[in-house]
Amino acid sequence: MTRILLINGPNLNRLGKREPAHYGSATLRDVEEGLQKQAEALQVELSCYQSNYEGAIIDKLHWAEDEGINGIIINPGAYTHYSYAIRDAIAGIDVPVVEVHISNIHARESFRHQSVTAPVTAGQIVGLGVQGYNLAMQAIVNIAKGRS
Repeated sequence: MTRILLINGPNLNRLGKREPAHYGSATLRDVEEGLQKQAEALQVELSCYQSNYEGAIIDKLHWAEDEGINGIIINPGAYTHYSYAIRDAIAGIDVPVVEVHISNIHARESFRHQSVTAPVTAGQIVGLGVQGYNLAMQAIVNIAKGRS
């Protein structure tokens, strides 16, 4: 069975409350429940994790490889733009990672345009709202099938 880990970074625990004009009204729980339904339909095991702490996210990335996770969906939040430590953790594991952003980071403030993590991921999905998570899951499933 394909095993996928969803990692959400800082402030994503505030989805539905934080800047709904950018991020919509869906809560993190809504996102996770919707992905769990998709995972069941795809016969995928999904684990969800959220942290506001950089080191905890890095530890979870390392854990994913050690535990035989087949793919990771990550929304690193603001760490996208400056966390070389998370970038190096992604580059240092042999697990495909798809980066997701609810808003279009390329159409927002200039400091959000650059992702230091995207170059070491299998792909990046931006600006499609929470549907981006569903697309990332399908991409991970397809990648995992190609690797088998």
